[in-house]
Amino acid sequence: MNKAKPFNISKRVVWEAYKRVKANKGVAGVDGESIAEFEKDLQNNLYKLWNRMSSGSYFPPPVRAVEIPKDDGGKRPLGIPTVADRIAQTVVKAYLEPGVESCFHLDSYGYRPGKSAIEAVGVARKRCWRYDWVVDLDIKGFFDNLDHGLLMRAVRKHTDCKWILLYIERWLKTSVQLRDGSLVEREKGTPQGGVISPLIANLFLHYAFDEWMRKNHPSNSFERYADDIIVHCRSERQAKWIKSEIEKRLLECKLELHPKKTKVVYCKDSNRGGKYPNKKFDFLGYTFRSRISKSQKGDFFISFSPAVSGKAAKKMRRVMRSWRVHRRSDKSIEELSQFCDPIFRGWMNYYGRYRKSELSRTFQTFNGILLRWAMRKYKKLRCRVNKGIRWLDRVASNQRWLFVHWQAGFRLWGWTIRAG
Repeated sequence: MNKAKPFNISKRVVWEAYKRVKANKGVAGVDGESIAEFEKDLQNNLYKLWNRMSSGSYFPPPVRAVEIPKDDGGKRPLGIPTVADRIAQTVVKAYLEPGVESCFHLDSYGYRPGKSAIEAVGVARKRCWRYDWVVDLDIKGFFDNLDHGLLMRAVRKHTDCKWILLYIERWLKTSVQLRDGSLVEREKGTPQGGVISPLIANLFLHYAFDEWMRKNHPSNSFERYADDIIVHCRSERQAKWIKSEIEKRLLECKLELHPKKTKVVYCKDSNRGGKYPNKKFDFLGYTFRSRISKSQKGDFFISFSPAVSGKAAKKMRRVMRSWRVHRRSDKSIEELSQFCDPIFRGWMNYYGRYRKSELSRTFQTFNGILLRWAMRKYKKLRCRVNKGIRWLDRVASNQRWLFVHWQAGFRLWGWTIRAG
């Protein structure tokens, strides 16, 4: 073994890690260096990173603290590593992930190759038809409260590679730089925003929850996407009991269920009567609740099923308004389509998988924004709402290909014009 380079890290893996980081884009860390600036001296920067990691002398810089708004009005803290540190984390992930991936539970869907959130929603949908009750779990401050000792114990079950263990421990202890430049030391948790964080958090919950459920409650199915978890039960009594058992288990792992957001939900449909306080829950951007459905024979019945959640729809409308399209009178409608429609297709592919029609009102907001844009752009339409509506109706009919929601056949207008 080379004493100067005690750790055998492939330069090829470092190069592949850089390409992945570049593809994911992202903002600068505490050093203010963007990907473009990192690439100005790419060969030298990658060599220095490989050299330091191979010799054990790589020490991660602090992560930059940023806050993003949450749906409940609060703030979610993120820790943004530097470009070089993201590459280093991607290197460790490349070595560690293949060894842990095969052990993960089939119903763990978050941040895994070949798994997706929409797959978890589909499985949950089918199981809500078979089970009458759901325990909707919310772990309080999951990423901020992960115990470092328990987390490293989980990692050591899957690798004895000294440099992987060394750098994961260093990342866990990396300080956070606040907006005022001050540094905050971290004794627990792993920052959301890091490349390695989702993998090691998944590994933690594999032992804290997935394996525990498999051994102790094998008859109760669940779906888990990172720390977003629902458990299916056959009775209210069983649901309340399992909820208390999970609460005890997580306390053993130094985690806590959110007392207000964790709840037992009744999956009410045509075959399930009774009155219960909780009859709906949100999971991965979908709201599961009783809805009127139509059978293949044309009969109507009540089904417990998912559709885009109110929070997700509100977020989409907020994004639409943030574009300020109605002020872009310098653009043609074709140019607007080139910018907006790829994003709309992503939303449609995800939120339109179940109950696509529920997206209609959300996209009517954009139709209203387009109406305002047209009335600004064309003199003949100014201050003439009805004339503007007729103009947009003709465009939507003749150029339906411009926007995916026009192709889906959604109503152009609701009862009122939602102009944004």
